[in-house]
Amino acid sequence: MNRDLRSDLRGDTRLGFRRDLRRDLYTVAGAALLVVTAALVGVAIKRSKDVLHVGWPPLYANWLPHIGPGTPAALAVAVAVVAYGPTLAARLPWRTLLLTSWATATAWTFSLALVDGWHRGVARRLTTRYEYLQVIDRFHDIPATLGDFAQHILLGSPDHWPPHVAGHPPAATLTFVLLDRVGLGGGAWAGVWVITVGATTAAAVLVAVRALADEALARRAAPFLVLAPAAVWMGTSADGYFAAVAAWTVALLALAVTARTKRRSWAAAFGSGLLFGLTCYLSYGLTLFAVIGAGVLLLGRRRIRVLPFLLAGTAVVPLAFTLAGFDWWEAYHLLVERYYQGAGGFRPYGYWVWANLACTVLVVGPATVAGLRRTATVLARERERLLPVPDPSRLPAETRLALLVLAAFLALLVADLSGMSKAETERIWLPFAAWPLAAGALLPRPRAWLAAQAALALLLNHLLLTGW
Repeated sequence: MNRDLRSDLRGDTRLGFRRDLRRDLYTVAGAALLVVTAALVGVAIKRSKDVLHVGWPPLYANWLPHIGPGTPAALAVAVAVVAYGPTLAARLPWRTLLLTSWATATAWTFSLALVDGWHRGVARRLTTRYEYLQVIDRFHDIPATLGDFAQHILLGSPDHWPPHVAGHPPAATLTFVLLDRVGLGGGAWAGVWVITVGATTAAAVLVAVRALADEALARRAAPFLVLAPAAVWMGTSADGYFAAVAAWTVALLALAVTARTKRRSWAAAFGSGLLFGLTCYLSYGLTLFAVIGAGVLLLGRRRIRVLPFLLAGTAVVPLAFTLAGFDWWEAYHLLVERYYQGAGGFRPYGYWVWANLACTVLVVGPATVAGLRRTATVLARERERLLPVPDPSRLPAETRLALLVLAAFLALLVADLSGMSKAETERIWLPFAAWPLAAGALLPRPRAWLAAQAALALLLNHLLLTGW
């Protein structure tokens, strides 16, 4: 190849990089405009008639600039991941990368939580009058309490449950009851549990991306999954724990549809079904993970043979709760009524249906916004291969990753349009938000984007006192 041709190719590459970067930045600017608009409109609504029931719209938070004992640690983790994260993600052995991602995500989440101090940031979060630990003593007879659970959901019922207990199936509260039974009672242990388990979400997403796309993309995604602004709400919200259970549901299903041996495929499918059943009894809204599961099956080569084992596993947890006397459907319909008895009855759908998306921008960060633009570009480029039903063996790895991200985004949109998630989606949608983070794998020069992610998380945690 002559020198002039090489020079032309390098020039074309630079031009393409600059064009894509401009498009990324325009997309991020548009997302920032959405956040600013949601804040300004929210403030105007609060001044006229406060029907939003949030302190700093669109977030459930209050303006309170502060620093705390977690500040130096958070800065140290951010600098370390930005400086060394992409290199280590590319070089570490796979299993070591998974453990390192979990450990680093745990450190990042703990340090952000400790910006508010140990008591306010971790130990007290799950003990307020809205939370699960308020009712531990009412579960002294677990079967009897489960059989009577639905009778205490509505506000007018005797001894009605606190909002978060009433708003979730009993497996959520039962988790903290069982922690208490094994000697890990109180808000501190509950906070540690939520953060430590929630941080495994990063490892679960990596497992799924490697199985469905390829290892190179999973490695590129790892720093973005670790250094996510979502960690502000992962510590300490029970939804962080829910996110981990839901993420491992998808990861096991991804392993099931790509496993080389039948035994491993069947075991992973049964495990995925078992966790999906638990997911549905942790949060009613997480039944929408069926949309992501459908996307995984679409990308799998062995989707038919795993279905019986997936369905068998899915039946276990619902059967156990039903035999104990808890009727999921009855409780869900009562929850809808309870939802409109409270803040859901006056929070305006017309505002939150788009302001929720502004919350999501703050949760996933600018790098994910740019990654979603590139995801859309990949899907548009490959649209002829995607219709009517894609053959996963013929799809490039980037396209398979894009389809996984698309499935998660569709589930999030359904949750948004349902009207059952008006406000507080920065924590409620954590299980869905974990998956678009993987789109960071599509971005070149990741360190600048990682720095932007870290800066957003640090600003949010130090300028606002969040509800979780």
